[in-house]
Amino acid sequence: MVGKKIGGRTYYYLAESARVDGKPRVVTQRYLGTADEIARAVPGGEPASVSYRTYGDVAAVWATLTRLDFVARVDDVVRAKPSLGLTLAVAVLHRATAPETPIESWWASAADVVRPRLSTVDGLWRALERLTPERIEGIEETVASAVLATLDDHAALAVDVPQFAAFAPADCTLPSACQGVLAGAGLRVTRDGAIPLASRVYRRDDGTAPTFASLMGQLGPATLVFHSGQAAQLDLGSRSGFVGSLPLTDHPELLTQPASARKRVDPERFAGLTALDTHAVVDGVRRRVILTHSATLHAAQSRAFADELATATRELDGLAEALAAGTHRGDRAQVHAEIGRVTRGRRIERVLTAVLSGNRPGEIRLERRIDAAALARLDEEFFGKQVLVTDRDWPVAEVVTAYRARTHLESTFRWLTGPAVTGPTPRWEWTRQRIAAHGLISVLAATVTHLMRREADRAGMNLSVRELLDQLAGIGELVLTYPSTGGRPRTKRLLTELDPGRQALFSLFQLSR
Repeated sequence: MVGKKIGGRTYYYLAESARVDGKPRVVTQRYLGTADEIARAVPGGEPASVSYRTYGDVAAVWATLTRLDFVARVDDVVRAKPSLGLTLAVAVLHRATAPETPIESWWASAADVVRPRLSTVDGLWRALERLTPERIEGIEETVASAVLATLDDHAALAVDVPQFAAFAPADCTLPSACQGVLAGAGLRVTRDGAIPLASRVYRRDDGTAPTFASLMGQLGPATLVFHSGQAAQLDLGSRSGFVGSLPLTDHPELLTQPASARKRVDPERFAGLTALDTHAVVDGVRRRVILTHSATLHAAQSRAFADELATATRELDGLAEALAAGTHRGDRAQVHAEIGRVTRGRRIERVLTAVLSGNRPGEIRLERRIDAAALARLDEEFFGKQVLVTDRDWPVAEVVTAYRARTHLESTFRWLTGPAVTGPTPRWEWTRQRIAAHGLISVLAATVTHLMRREADRAGMNLSVRELLDQLAGIGELVLTYPSTGGRPRTKRLLTELDPGRQALFSLFQLSR
């Protein structure tokens, strides 16, 4: 560091010397300032302000969008000015990371993380009015091709998500303004990771919702995934290419098979899951069926049934006390009706019985009993079990993975769409175009986050989309701003302390960049 005295004041420079032609010469020189300016700029002083912000979720999602070349791909499809690619990318980023926060307030913090060329989100929803059905299909196709380029397995599944979203008007001051729109979606997703590739969003509240079979036919070649409630709509005897579940009561011979007949599926991917791989007649045709038993599901169903049974017994005990005290003066028909209401439900009726004595009002008495043997059979035969049917020759683990794709997608869309998607303006009218545009944003957000979830799963972190984003949102930084020395205030950023799980995600998504 050398000082130069100019006009009675000393100014300092950082100089680097080297020998040139054998003689020492200054080869680089950078101005530092006066002594006072250098002293004020030296680290160690008190910062003028300190702020904290989360950024892991926004940075990871934006990095994934960048890796997919999302903006350029959308602009290649929608060749119009101004560019729609960046606007749609920001809308997807918002939906994936802060679906319950108004986009205007969210953008104030997110913009500093991603630093795109978009300076404001004003007019974002108006820009999305340019999303025609043809453009939506083209955008899905180009994003799908980018996703498939990252996968080795290109096999696809067709899944219906009837509880896709509820679109509510922003202004609900009048009852007529609060009538929302219910939407469902048929999805074509990857077998590996359940990553959405294409969608068909439909309204469920206007009587025009397509049948399950016709909806799946619109999504192209894929293995159909259905649940037991949809099985009756399908002729499995003549259909090919499917994975689904059947009502447990359709195959009682499987439910009575001993636990020793089942084998562990994949302890690393499916802890506590066992299965019996066999055959049975389904819709007149001998099909491959798989009886699965999940220890986690068994425990959850046992707890739920115990709560349901406790509620029913309390109500019957209360009714018995009222009859004994004479405060309930109903006849036997009325008492029977109340008992039927309390014990309604096939499984409650199997274990809980009520016996009446007496005929006249005031003399009727009730005694309830719990059949311990029936309760044990119910626990052994039903809890934790599912009967899957398929014509695929995949390993049991892949059949289970395909079937659970629907559950993962429903969970993701509950998170992305929340209790209701509210319009950006008062009295927002949810036309088919607007529903389709908002549906596209949710589907693309699911595409990006399911791709991220797959990467985390491959790294040994089995998380749902919401769990993944919650973990990422816990990655933040302290921003220390020091007093200005004449130019822009100097800032210093410190990463907050990370637990091992967040440190693994920090490395996986290269958030240090």
